[in-house]
Formats: sequence, structure tokens, C-alpha cells
Amino acid sequence: MDVRTLRPAVARLFRPQLPGSTRTVRVAVEQELFAMGLFSGASVAPERVREASAGRWYAPWLSFEPGGQVEISLPSAPSPDAAARHLVEVTAALGRDLQPHSVVLDARPVRRCDPATPRHLRTPRYDAMEHHLDTIGPAGRRMMRSTASTQACLDWWPGAAGIEQWRVLLLAGPFLAAATARSTGPDGRLTTWLAVDPARTAFDDRLLHGDDPVAAYASFAAGATDFLGASAEAHLSTLFPPVRPRGRYLEVRFPDARPAREVGDLLHGLAALLYDDERRRAALASLSGERARLAEHWADAAAGCCDADRGLALLTGSRRRVAA
Repeated sequence: MDVRTLRPAVARLFRPQLPGSTRTVRVAVEQELFAMGLFSGASVAPERVREASAGRWYAPWLSFEPGGQVEISLPSAPSPDAAARHLVEVTAALGRDLQPHSVVLDARPVRRCDPATPRHLRTPRYDAMEHHLDTIGPAGRRMMRSTASTQACLDWWPGAAGIEQWRVLLLAGPFLAAATARSTGPDGRLTTWLAVDPARTAFDDRLLHGDDPVAAYASFAAGATDFLGASAEAHLSTLFPPVRPRGRYLEVRFPDARPAREVGDLLHGLAALLYDDERRRAALASLSGERARLAEHWADAAAGCCDADRGLALLTGSRRRVAA
């Protein structure tokens, strides 16, 4: 699929809040969790989770990943604290309801102990995805079956501030990933993602090329194989960059999965980095020379040797380390 075909659909992904509208500072979280048999430790089929949660107040927010991972996608909250509290509440309720069914939840980012995890979701989309990723290597199956993340969604502002938000997340990404990592090295989640299909993950600087982010993203999308053979929108949904444009908000995809009680600090740090003008601009200034080295930084983050202290400083606002 070429740039000309893709550009109108990409432009719709780059439509932040309307100019002149009040800046909103909402936060949402998407939490992936492994659902495992209490006695076997093996992944369980989504049907067992659906049965346990049928009719429950939180059920509309549940979905599933190919390996049976449960995804809790919560509505936007007015603050990081509110989003984190809601996640703790939902996760606890789901966990209690699963216990009588001998199913437990695990917030680890990688399932190392179960390499034979089946693909529970059998759909044309996932059939085509697996077939394509198999042509590249084994990382695609590992990603689909045996990884989990904690993703944050934050409001995307119009104009220059929105461009700053987009750029700071892309530039800070590897440092933030290092600071929040719960798996590194050959078996780490990020290592798997870096090997899945580099043409559709963009763990480098290609999304920052030029002055037009729409053009850069359309070029990125055109470089990825269209394995669905459907619409431009469908193809764009198969791209997995570390930060995904979603129209009115940005989806931060790179953090490892973590227990619900630990999500609040992550949300606080990301919200402050995006919503505090002074913090955001100081971070951009400190990261201005890193664009050409982003691929190197992502590889270091996966290996566990990226500057995690710098990432922590970006999340906490420590001027001493941000300026390093």
C-alpha cells in the first residue's frame, strides 16, 4: 500500500483536540494480564474468563489477546490517581471472580515458562498476522502468545504543544522503557518486540523524519507489508510503533506489564511529561541530540543497559538527570 493511498487515513489519526478547545488532561489505561490455571500454570482459554465474568459490572471492559491474555481497557479518568484506583478495583474484582474457576491473573510482561502457549483466538486477522510474522522469525508467535504490557492513553493537544507531546514520547521512549522495565535480555518483552517485524514497529527515528509527522507516519506505514489486503485503516491497525497516534489521544505502548498497584506511578510520570509545559519542553531540550541514536537506545533498553536513571528523571521531573 503506497503513501498516497495511506495518507488520508493517517491524517485522521493525527487529529488532536480542536484548536481553541480547552486542554483536557485525562488518563486511561489498558492492562494486559496472563490468565493461568491455578494448578497447571498454563494459559487458559478466554471462554473460562468470559464464563467467570459474565454479567459482571466490569465485563464490557474486557477483551483478549491471541494467547488468551486478558486486556482491561478502561474509560478515561480525570487524573492518574483516578485511573489507577479504577484499575485496582477492576483487577481485584476480576481476580475474585476467577478464583472459584481455578484461574489466576499474573501481571508479568513475559511468559517464559510456557513456550507452547496456544493461540486461543482464531480469526482471519490473527491467521494472516501469524502467517506473515512466521516469515520473519519466531518472535511474532512469542509476541502474540507470551507478552503483556501496561499501556497508557493520554489526551493529545492541537498545534505546537501536540507536536511536542508526540516528539517527547518518541524521543524519551527508550529511556522510559528502561526505567520501567520488568524484563530485559534475550527473553525480555522488548527484545521480542524488536525482532517481530522492524518494518511495522519503528523502534528507531523514522517517525521523526522531516517536519510533517503525517508524512513520516504514512511513509512508515507504506514500508510495512499489507498482510490483510483490506482497507488503509485495517492496514494501519497492524502497525505497532512504541507510541500510536489515535486521533484525539496518544497510546503509549512500550511499558512492560506491571501489577495494578504499581501503575499509578507510571501514569503520574507520563501525564506530567505530556501535560506540564515546562516539564515537556525541558525534556525535549535534553533529548534534542538523541534522535539519530534512537535505534541504539531501543536496543540498549531491550538488553538492559540503557540509561534507566535518565528515564526515571524524565518521569519524576528531576532537573539534574533530565539535563544530563
